[in-house]
Amino acid sequence: MAVISISVGLAAMILAFFILGGFQQTIKQKIYNFKGHLEITKYNMGNALDEKSISFDSDFYLKKDQFEFIDHVQAFAFKPGLIKTSEEVEGVVFKGVDTQFDSIRFNVNMKAGRFIQHPEESYSSEVILSKHITNKLRMKLGDQFMIHFVQNPPRFRKLTLVGIYETGLEEFDKSVIIGDLRMIQRLNDWNEDQVGGFEVFVKETSQIDEAENVLFNAIDADLYVDKVSDKYNQIFDWLGLLNQNVTVFLGLILIVACFNMISILLILILERTYMIGVLQALGASKRQLKRIFLFKGMLLVSKGLIYGNLIAFVIAFMQDQFQLVPLDAANYYMYYVPISWDYESLIGLNVLTFLVVSLALGIPMTVVSRIKPIAAIRFN
Repeated sequence: MAVISISVGLAAMILAFFILGGFQQTIKQKIYNFKGHLEITKYNMGNALDEKSISFDSDFYLKKDQFEFIDHVQAFAFKPGLIKTSEEVEGVVFKGVDTQFDSIRFNVNMKAGRFIQHPEESYSSEVILSKHITNKLRMKLGDQFMIHFVQNPPRFRKLTLVGIYETGLEEFDKSVIIGDLRMIQRLNDWNEDQVGGFEVFVKETSQIDEAENVLFNAIDADLYVDKVSDKYNQIFDWLGLLNQNVTVFLGLILIVACFNMISILLILILERTYMIGVLQALGASKRQLKRIFLFKGMLLVSKGLIYGNLIAFVIAFMQDQFQLVPLDAANYYMYYVPISWDYESLIGLNVLTFLVVSLALGIPMTVVSRIKPIAAIRFN
């Protein structure tokens, strides 16, 4: 019973950490793939969508290769608009990107079609819409439609749907469409070197805070650097709260495992009370008796750890390879339970379980030290 309790408890804890890590990593990666880790824009006291431009000739962009933590930089600009079809009208935000856009990184979000192509001259009329928008507007690949941009005077363009994406995040899927940056430049009467801002990808997510501080001190005074995690802090705060739930879950499982371990050892001691009395009569010390039952307890704990790790690894491997447990993307932002192979947590859980359960063995050990030889022999 003790081996089963420890095995099942440890397997549940390992899987909880693997799944939580996979869940957090998947959602964060979706946001980072769509927005980058950092955004550099111009200070804007007005409408956030009425952007002021930044030049490719800015010191940051010209010297971006000097920052070792930067993996990639790509330009963008936003423009609000209304998509009008024969049956529906939908408000959207047109995100313009150029040839430097990392379409390979974004490809994980593509569900159908292809990414837009940038012609050498003029601008492209191709766009990518989210699955949510295409379903709402009853559109399919190859359809053409009109978009009316919100500006004075209002302007409109005829666009062609060439790709469909889906992140599972409402912040993007409900409103953002992706097209050619040069279209926004033309609409805003910008020059070719003017953009709305830069998305910065760092090599390691652990470098984001450091990168923010370095870039803040390096960019021009009229520019602003912002962490994407701060712009979507409601999502990142929610992911942080999940850690508290797992901590409570971990504590409850350890309590149950310790209780079962103590119960099993007490039963073993009661079953062998006569043997304890005989050994004491033959000269065995209380310390030697404690070692016997402590060794037995350690053996049970070790078996539980081995079986628990095997169970967790088999289940995690099957889920990681075959996605056996599906999820509702509308509620969980993904189609199946993700797995993150967090070996640091794995080692930590094994050590923590072994130490806590081993310390709990001290309770039944006090019972052994109080057993008197005469009473133990009579107990039989």
